[in-house]
Amino acid sequence: MWTLSGFADEIDPDPKTQFATLNDLGITHVEFRSAWDTNVLDLTDEQIEAAGKVLAAHDLAVSSIGSPIGKINIADDFDAHLVRADRALTVAQRLGAPFIRIFSFFLRPDQPPQHHRDEVLRRMGALAARAEPTGLVLLHENEKDIYGDVPTRVLDIVESVGSPALRLAWDPANYVQVGVRPFTEGYAALRPHTVYVQIKDAVLGTGDVVPAGEGDGEVRETVRALAADGFDGFFSMEPHLGTYTEFGALSGAANFTRATRAFTAILETEGIAYR
Repeated sequence: MWTLSGFADEIDPDPKTQFATLNDLGITHVEFRSAWDTNVLDLTDEQIEAAGKVLAAHDLAVSSIGSPIGKINIADDFDAHLVRADRALTVAQRLGAPFIRIFSFFLRPDQPPQHHRDEVLRRMGALAARAEPTGLVLLHENEKDIYGDVPTRVLDIVESVGSPALRLAWDPANYVQVGVRPFTEGYAALRPHTVYVQIKDAVLGTGDVVPAGEGDGEVRETVRALAADGFDGFFSMEPHLGTYTEFGALSGAANFTRATRAFTAILETEGIAYR
């Protein structure tokens, strides 16, 4: 049984509106990234408590903390960033989230990946070491323009760090936006480390984000392969069909619904049960 989640802040800044839409769609989990126009790591303890009460009122659980950890340049201060990482661990524990999404640091065009590999691995190892005692799992997402934006470097990170607290979130649209055909070029190598899937698609020629199945993200092929090998985990809706914001995008309820229906139609065609 596959479990649907979603970046509900793409629906509306107000959690009550976010969660009501998830209820309407039958989605049982939230990937918590922001609320009340505030990043999840910047919410006060009181706001986290309030968010937890709204979640409970809507009978929702948190699949992952959609943190911005690792979304700084590789040359930026890492010590200060570790304080943010500690906050992410605390928030995840308070909201009962098993996962925290992270990234492997932005690189400018004048910062060749091979020149910064050692520092990326040092930082990723330090983040994983922070998470290990908590039992929480960090999910590296393949964001474009970070060190781990193509399958070979994503694999390098997870294998080199070698920590049970570091696994992969698979984002097909992000791969497409860096010129990769995700299933064809990355699935076989990365599947052993992949425990979470972000759902959005993109067009190879333009990079435009589209609903699942309407682009070159090979979503159907990926879903079919995951079902064949017994994957049992979260699929997190991240439509990116609206206005881009500092948190991601504000797609609105209609586009969020459209994106969800596109993905569940694929699951239903493939005969895959979900909740």
